[in-house]
Amino acid sequence: MPVPRWRRAAIGTAITASAFAGVYLLLSKFAGFGHTWSEIRHANPAWLALGAALELLSLGGYMALFAGVVARGVARIGWWVSVQIPLAGIAALRVLATGGAGGFAVQAWALDRAGMPARTIASRLVTNVVIQYAVYLGALAVCGIGLWTRVLPGGGSFAVTLVPALFAVAVIAGVATLGVLPAAPERWLAAPARDPTWSRQVRRWLLVAYATVRTGVRCALALLARPRPWLLGALVYWGFDVAVLWCAFRAFGEAPAVPVVIAAYFVGTLADLLPFPGGIGGVDGGMIGVLLAFGVPSGRAVVAVLVYRAFSFWLPTLPGVASYFKLRATVRGWQRAARDVAATDAQPLAGPRISSIVEQ
Repeated sequence: MPVPRWRRAAIGTAITASAFAGVYLLLSKFAGFGHTWSEIRHANPAWLALGAALELLSLGGYMALFAGVVARGVARIGWWVSVQIPLAGIAALRVLATGGAGGFAVQAWALDRAGMPARTIASRLVTNVVIQYAVYLGALAVCGIGLWTRVLPGGGSFAVTLVPALFAVAVIAGVATLGVLPAAPERWLAAPARDPTWSRQVRRWLLVAYATVRTGVRCALALLARPRPWLLGALVYWGFDVAVLWCAFRAFGEAPAVPVVIAAYFVGTLADLLPFPGGIGGVDGGMIGVLLAFGVPSGRAVVAVLVYRAFSFWLPTLPGVASYFKLRATVRGWQRAARDVAATDAQPLAGPRISSIVEQ
């Protein structure tokens, strides 16, 4: 059943409004730091320029990973579309800050319109996330344990070193275990006839979700066992983004020890799970709090994190919002081409779709 035009317009308006809300809140946050603005005016422009360049390279890593893991083998997704989809997704990720749900929705919608089956979309997005966050969790574990044992310089308390590291190890172990678990037997799908309809439906949803996630995890483990060049995109994405925070410190003088910057980055970005537009009040507050726990002076911590957040928010968001609208035009072109083919062949196109779910 086609989605009404008014609903599509409402979705576009909502995303645009969310983007402007995030921009407004971010500006309001910056405007409250008079002393901070004074310090920013005295920043070393060379370090700021390097930070901006590294943020763009980080985006390039994200797009390379997406193209290699998710978009491979899709006829409609050439190199230009493989840029549009992740850029639009990362803009939604930055603006909505809901643990990645907004970015997944945009990417799933575009992939569905490109003709990818729903189950394939879900499993490939899971694979992409597992590979991407394997780097995140690995860095969190290694850095946290290294700081706590004093193998790495920087010190730090149990709460900001070992606790996040143990959390990362637990998640890694859980995901790896999921990848080696057996497939759910078909008999599990057969619920007793006396069970309510909703119970049978929930059972089916859970089993489909289990099978999809398990497939995605197993594919990620297989790819990690046989590395491809585009897997380096995950390292580039996280590594260069951390380097932007380090450059933000260097723009105002000396930076803390590199392990401290890494720990502050990865522990602070856990706050991205909080549902604030752009992660405002979450990520930046988390990073500043961790830096203070490591003994970094408050003034330096605040100004460096705010400069970093300006780069990490604006540089992906502005081209990302533009990519979203360009992507909508691309999708409309696909739809026109599909209608032309259908009219020529006098046969309706078929296949599993999830667009109506995403667009609702």
